[in-house]
Amino acid sequence: MRAVIQRVSRADVLVDNASTGSIGHGLLVLLGVANNDTEQDACWMADKIINLRIFDDLDGKMNLSLLDTGGSLLVVSQFTLYGDCRKGRRPSWSQAGRPELAKDLYQKFVEIVRRQGISTQTGKFQAMMEVTLTNDGPVTLLLDSNKSF
Repeated sequence: MRAVIQRVSRADVLVDNASTGSIGHGLLVLLGVANNDTEQDACWMADKIINLRIFDDLDGKMNLSLLDTGGSLLVVSQFTLYGDCRKGRRPSWSQAGRPELAKDLYQKFVEIVRRQGISTQTGKFQAMMEVTLTNDGPVTLLLDSNKSF
């Protein structure tokens, strides 16, 4: 799994001009699933994201996690994180997970973070979405579960 994580003061996702998710203070997670990902990847990614110490403490140092701050999560599926642009001018999507696998692991990720008590909103899987956000910091991080173990 790959994730682009952005610390936000607000974020929204629209599908067909209707809101499917909206948060205030928290994290926007663009989440991609690869062909070889498993439930272990979803578990690792969820644990890593909700425990990342990327929110400021009282001294202004990044020392608090999403769990510590009570922030929210907006999770948006994004297969394009597996676009391979090394050859030619058109990205290859061969590493992106098949829709049925990707949807299952995306939903598993959302289920895991919700079980941890994180207020979680989502986009709509396989839909064209409009995502707006106000990046706080800006803080943007990249995670790849295939580089974790």
